[in-house]
Formats: sequence, C-alpha cells, structure tokens
Amino acid sequence: MKAAIFEKAGQMVVEEVAKPTIQQDDDVIIKVVRACVCGSDLWAYAHGDNKEAHSVNDGHEALGIVEEVGSKIKTVKPGDFVIVPFTHGCGHCDACLAGFDGTCDNHPGYSNWSNGFQAEYVRFHYGNWALVKIPGQPSDYTEGMLKSLLTLADVMPTGYHAARVANVQRGDKVVVIGDGAVGQCAVIAAKMRGASQIVLMIRHPDRQEMALASGATAVVAERGPEGIKKVREILGGGADAALECVGTEASIEQALGVLHNGGRVGYVGVPHYNNRPLGSTFAQNITIGGGSASVTTYDKNILLKAVLDGDIDPGRVFTQTYTLDDINQAYQDMQNRQTIKSMVIVSE
Repeated sequence: MKAAIFEKAGQMVVEEVAKPTIQQDDDVIIKVVRACVCGSDLWAYAHGDNKEAHSVNDGHEALGIVEEVGSKIKTVKPGDFVIVPFTHGCGHCDACLAGFDGTCDNHPGYSNWSNGFQAEYVRFHYGNWALVKIPGQPSDYTEGMLKSLLTLADVMPTGYHAARVANVQRGDKVVVIGDGAVGQCAVIAAKMRGASQIVLMIRHPDRQEMALASGATAVVAERGPEGIKKVREILGGGADAALECVGTEASIEQALGVLHNGGRVGYVGVPHYNNRPLGSTFAQNITIGGGSASVTTYDKNILLKAVLDGDIDPGRVFTQTYTLDDINQAYQDMQNRQTIKSMVIVSE
C-alpha cells in the first residue's frame, strides 16, 4: 500500500509499504477515505523536532471504512463508515467516564495518540470504543460534508475542548488565540456554548473573514501589549475566558494578558515551551485547564449530530485538497500559510 513517510525536515515522500494486519484482539484495520495534515504535524516538518529520519508520518486524523476487526471488537464491523480519531480512549476508566478520554487512564501518554494515518490503510489500536460510526457510506455525503466530518477526528473536538476546559458559559466574553484550524474551530465552539463576544487574535484577512463567518464578533491583528490593550478596549475590560490554540509561550502570555482577574484559560496548543511557572498566575486567581481533546466523547454526545444537522460547518477550514501522492505539497502549503488546513483524498 502507499503511505507517506517523513524523510527529513521539509520533505515528505510516498512509498510502498506493507499493509497493516491485526496484531491484537482489539485492533481494527481501516481503509482510509480522507486524511489531512494537522498544524501539530508541522512542528516536525518545519524543524525536525528530533523526529527520526525516514519514519512514520505524524498524520492522526481520518475518515475510513472498517475492513477487518479483532476478536474483541464489538462496536464496529467490516463495512462501517467511521471517524478515526487521534485518541484511543477505553470508555470505562475514571478519566473517560469524566469526559477526558483524550488522556485515558488505561491508555496513557503516547499509547493514546495516533500516527501514520496519511496512508491507504491504518491499524487502529484499542478500537472497541474510540471509533465513531457515521450513518451510511462516504458516497451518501457531499464533499463539503465529508470535510466537516473529517474535522471531527481532531480539530473540531480540540477547539471544543478548549472551550469546555475554560468553562465557557452563555454570555461570556471569549478571546481565541490562534488562527489555524483549531482556533477557527474554537470560535465555533465558543459560539455553540453561548459566548456573547468572541474576539480572535488573527493577522491574515482570509482567516479573519472565515472567523467572522463562524461567529467571531471581532478580530485583532496586533500582538503583545498592543494586542492585549486592543482586546480589552473591544470587550470593555478583561475576558472571561481565553482559548489558547497555538502552543507557544507567546500565545500563553497573550491568553493570560487578556483575562480579567479570576478568568479562565483553556489551552490545547501542543506545548513547545517549558518555562511558564504556574505560580506566576497566583496573583490573578486564574483557572487553567487543557490537554488532549476528548474526541470520542464530544463526537458521540455533541459534535457529530451538530455536523449532520447542519448546525455547524467546521469543514470550511479545509481550503485546499490534495492526493496522497501530493502529500509534501500539502505540508508545504500549510507551512507557508497558503492554506489553513490541507485535506488529502486517499480513496473514494
């Protein structure tokens, strides 16, 4: 089968590799229909990120058709159309029951996170609960709907997670930091949860237009103290909640800066910093929450229905489409900000 390979920083290639097989009794083999590139994939693509050369791709979002299941799989069967999430929650541990399957107690750390999805087939580990069935087959849906369904593998639940852990409530004033797909989805999530004002800190006009169409009430291009000042002017004071969707120390500083004392931060950008001491927020009474999104919980309970009913349209974040053979271009265009998120057509 064809699979994308991380050759080195700045270079993805496609090679013929062995098709995956069932190795454990809770494995599921899935034929990939649609995959994509995530902003987190770009950390390794742009900088290396200590990723081993000529290694498995970082892709972790897909739609697919179940081809084969292990003996313990009872929730899906061959032929089912499924969302293939980046997380592998068990569904019955304390963390999963509390709605935090992105950090499942039984599948901790990297055992709970996917990779290798930019390929024709994938082996999904711990598959008895985490996969989310979609009614019908891919041919039943428009390409626009397939795009929205694909966001449910990561970016839409991740944006929703930021709003949930920041406890966004009806009437809240919310600031979103990050203009990529997760930031755009966080705007949608804040609107879903009833925020009265949603300010997205964003520089690029096309992304500003998308955010405004999705529910943002204002956009701020400035950064640093100037950006914080402008946000506070728009809101008439500090924000109730800040949703950090980037993963840098600068974005955390922005999030903390726009809040009133007693405000709340939801952070979902994969952290690429380690020198932000928690004690520095003591004088502000800030509540901070964040981590890996509860993809399966949100999809099954809230987001899949919202997409199928047409209540939300997160698929608009896919502004360019590629084939698997063009995977390096899909990465390059995201890296160069020529597309917000790259969708990859793998099969029909």
